[in-house]
Amino acid sequence: MHLDHLTFAAGPEGLLDAAEKLESRLGGRFRDGGFHPRFGTRNRILPLADDRFLEVVEVLEHPAAEKAPFGQAVRARSEEGGGWMGWVISVDDLTPFEHRLQRKSVEGSRQFPDGRWLNWHQIGIKGLIADPQLPYFVKWESEPDVLPSALHGEIRLVEIVIVGSRDRVENWLGTDVGELFDGVKLNFTSLNGHPGIAAAIFETPSGLVRV
Repeated sequence: MHLDHLTFAAGPEGLLDAAEKLESRLGGRFRDGGFHPRFGTRNRILPLADDRFLEVVEVLEHPAAEKAPFGQAVRARSEEGGGWMGWVISVDDLTPFEHRLQRKSVEGSRQFPDGRWLNWHQIGIKGLIADPQLPYFVKWESEPDVLPSALHGEIRLVEIVIVGSRDRVENWLGTDVGELFDGVKLNFTSLNGHPGIAAAIFETPSGLVRV
C-alpha cells in the first residue's frame, strides 16, 4: 500500500483561490489537472516528494456530479466551507477491497489540458462519505510517465493529523497501521467530534508548514 495523495476541497471562492492560498503557504506551484468527466469535478495538483501529490478539487454544475459519489463528496465538503476531504491509498490490486466491501470499483479518468488521459479504478468513496477519517483506494491504470507522482516535487508530506480511531482505520485497511504508514506519521486524535483529516504537515524549503 502506498499513501498516494491528499484531497482538499475548494471552498466557496473556488478552485483557483484555494490553490493560490495553498501555494502561498507551501511555496509550490499547482498544475492544471483537468476535468473528471465521470465525476463532474476538476482539479489542480501539486507534486510532492516520495511519489505523492496534493490535489485541490471542486465540483462542477454537471450531471455526473449529482450521480457520482465522488462528486457528492466534493460538493458536501465544499458546502461546509472547503478543506481537507480525504487521503488516498494506491494499491496494485483492488480485488480484496471489492470482496471486503462487496461492491465493484469504478472507473475514473481525467483529461490533461494537452489532451492526454489519466485512467484509474477506485473504491471506498461511500466509506469516506459515511466516515471521513477513512481513506479510499485507487489502482492506477495509465503508464507511469503520466501519473501525477511522475512529476517529483520537493515538498514532503510528513504527518497527517486524523480525528478518529486507529483501530477503525486498521479495520478498514485490513492491516495494522504503525506510527509511520509508508513513511508518513499518522497522528490520531479525538480533539473534536467531527472525524476526518484535521491537518497535514509538510516539510518545505522554508521549514515545516501545517495546513
